[in-house]
Amino acid sequence: MSTVSTEVKIIGKTRCSLGETPVWCADSQSLLWVDILQQRLFRYWPEQNERTEIHPLPAATSAVLLTTQPETFLIVSQSGIQIYRYRTRRFTLRHPWPDVGTRPNEAAIAPDGALWFSSMDPTAVRAIGCWYRLSPETNVLQRLAAEQWVPNTLAWTTQGVWFADSLRHVIYHGVFRSDTLTITRRYPVRGIPDGSALTCDDQLFNARWGENCLVRYQISGDELHELGSVALPVAQPSSCTFGGATLSDLYITSAYDGLTAPGAADGALLKISTSLTGTPARRFPL
Repeated sequence: MSTVSTEVKIIGKTRCSLGETPVWCADSQSLLWVDILQQRLFRYWPEQNERTEIHPLPAATSAVLLTTQPETFLIVSQSGIQIYRYRTRRFTLRHPWPDVGTRPNEAAIAPDGALWFSSMDPTAVRAIGCWYRLSPETNVLQRLAAEQWVPNTLAWTTQGVWFADSLRHVIYHGVFRSDTLTITRRYPVRGIPDGSALTCDDQLFNARWGENCLVRYQISGDELHELGSVALPVAQPSSCTFGGATLSDLYITSAYDGLTAPGAADGALLKISTSLTGTPARRFPL
């Protein structure tokens, strides 16, 4: 089995209340992620003396994703789905936010270029969240699933899509055909599954909120086999992605929100070196 270092690097001194959705931009060799609750966008260049920039965001934002235009990103926020031109800091509305009384959570670009994202109750008390798909060609928003509690994780393999409902403690495998998302397998898991990263050989690393670790799985078709876990110095890891020149560095976001006595690393961005190769972030066509 490919190696994952036991050494975890804590990057910088900034801490996120609710860090989420790390995305590696290969063009600029930089990592982007957000703090949902503090409405901030972070960008980190590891090969430029670890330079970091922070941009304010106008609303609760769960993801800043890549597009086919350089330095132009897709924003998923309570203000709607927006195009963000990084250098000028200008926002252009692509589609209004669909669910009053909810906030965005998970988001990623599918293999066909469509945006998939989820909504949830900001207090995580009611199962009023949904999964959505936004077509880049028609700009039509389609509801894929309702009655979600805390919808998380989006990872596509050749056999379908993997996603989770954190507070139901379940990871799902589904198939999207003829504009319909069909769940084919349900995997109850211990703890609270949050965001995930996928390797080229279909290993899934899942951030396990509240458990100080990532759980490592091997995907085979629609089967999920646990391989072990990776210990972390944070109580609430929230998501992860592969980055770096060879997509072998595993970056992990975390959160201190809800902790009565946060540790020194809680809310930090972390990095672990591996011998694995991650899947590159997809781009939304513009």
